[in-house]
Amino acid sequence: MVFSEEWRVRIAKALSDIGVAMVEVGDPNVAPDIKSAIKKIVALKKDGEIASEIVVHSRAVRQDIENAASLEPDRIAVFYGVSDIHLRHKHRKSREEALQVIAEMVSMAKSHGVKVRFTAEDASRADLDYLIQVVKTARDAGADRVSIADTVGVFTPDRAREVFSKVKAAVPDVGLDIHAHNDFGMAVANSLAAVEGGADVVHTTVNGLGERAGITPLQAFAAAYYYHKGAKLVKLEKLPEITAMVEVASGITVMPTFPIVGENVFTHKAGVHQAGVLANPETYEPIPPEVVGRTRDFSLDKYSGRKAIQHRLERMGISVPPEVLDKVVEEVKRTNARRLRDEDLLEILEKVTNAVYKARVNKHIEAYVWLKVANNVYTTSVARRVAAIRNVVAVSEVTGEYDIVAKVVADNTEELNATIESIREVKGVVSTLTSLVLKEIPVSNGRA
Repeated sequence: MVFSEEWRVRIAKALSDIGVAMVEVGDPNVAPDIKSAIKKIVALKKDGEIASEIVVHSRAVRQDIENAASLEPDRIAVFYGVSDIHLRHKHRKSREEALQVIAEMVSMAKSHGVKVRFTAEDASRADLDYLIQVVKTARDAGADRVSIADTVGVFTPDRAREVFSKVKAAVPDVGLDIHAHNDFGMAVANSLAAVEGGADVVHTTVNGLGERAGITPLQAFAAAYYYHKGAKLVKLEKLPEITAMVEVASGITVMPTFPIVGENVFTHKAGVHQAGVLANPETYEPIPPEVVGRTRDFSLDKYSGRKAIQHRLERMGISVPPEVLDKVVEEVKRTNARRLRDEDLLEILEKVTNAVYKARVNKHIEAYVWLKVANNVYTTSVARRVAAIRNVVAVSEVTGEYDIVAKVVADNTEELNATIESIREVKGVVSTLTSLVLKEIPVSNGRA
């Protein structure tokens, strides 16, 4: 994933702000802008604006380690492949030769007065006895932590637990990290199992970004750990905010069904589920949505039940007799709309009663945000980043004084303001103008 220098710095600070203990900020040998971003992040740490331990990545190569050390991070993470596949085809080294390289490079990194983590790349496919030799070698050379990497995501929870248990028993005086890739969708489960086996650090990324299918997503792991262990590893209520930030920075939106922060996760659709949640949320929710900064909602469509429709009407300040409610339910069942808004439900109510109703609360706030884009910036790239922001439902490139118009739908003014701020933060946006929608006038589908 390619982030701009500005976004690297902002994301590192945001991760620190929510309580992430270690922030890995990249490999300075990859590109000049990455090195520059790392310098700025290290400076923020020295100024006290970042509390997290700053970790810099490096190949097990002398000049790369020297370059990493020159930035004065808290820790250098040296990585080297340890499976026979990597040794034979990538490094072209024997097992014994690899141990010599690991010992020499870890020792060299340690000589710079920083903490050192050694990452055993492709450890999940390495011979276990040899992996234990690798861990002992790294420890003896000065590493206080070793990361066991499931580089191609082939661990199962049982195997992850077994490997970490045996490594921890053989080398109890070194900290163990789990770096789990998600190729088979088991990264969260494997990370939890590794912790049970002895890992005390879990590598995660916001939104599960990373090579191929990515690695363990921060949001899902932190929430699962809270549910199973009762401990808050980070400020869980801040997860939606950092999700939106990384969506904008990466241009990659999370799926509606993405665990914890996906749009649909706390929205209940089936009538049986809706009735259960209205009776007691624990019937169909593993944790209260407020714990992770979310709110509960009910999707209204033909699958909705009587209780959910009654709840939606009452939320708008409308109480109707049972016979009217029955007619509304019948009419809702006839619709083919994907999702009924409050306004749609009011129209149905007015249709079956021949009366005019006015909702006490207008749940949705709609606005159009007009954007000017810098002359040297590609307008389409800005439009795509804006489209990735939560609550933005439509984006158009237009002619005239402004370059882009975005339609925003929010549940309240705080949410609207947060969305507008996210739009303003998109690189390339030089100014905005916001127009609130006061009233929508229905139009006929026909043409004169």
